[in-house]
Amino acid sequence: VQLQASGGGLVQTGGSLRLSCAASGRAFNSYTMGWFRQAPGKERDFVAAITGSGSSTYYTDSVKGRFTISRDNAKNTVYLQMNGLKPADTAVYYCAAARSLASDYVYWGQGTQVTVSS
Repeated sequence: VQLQASGGGLVQTGGSLRLSCAASGRAFNSYTMGWFRQAPGKERDFVAAITGSGSSTYYTDSVKGRFTISRDNAKNTVYLQMNGLKPADTAVYYCAAARSLASDYVYWGQGTQVTVSS
């Protein structure tokens, strides 16, 4: 599975962005997909995940109510809608794929920069 993330950019506090992650390869709908982020000088952190069917989603507490993860299995794409952005959301965002919710993420995209200005 190859992953290509896009949609990052520069936005003001309170603004919105939608990240996309296009996947190539077979059986996209069998993978749990996740978004992670890494701020300068910090470790990469979990942001959100969605199961293969899209029936279950998970979020880190700091983005609940502001971010929404979704997927379109017909397009082999997962999205991260980010609303109410804050400077603390500034990071490189990565999409990743895992064979199940309980598995490690084994495929990673290249990352897309999100910068939120105050």
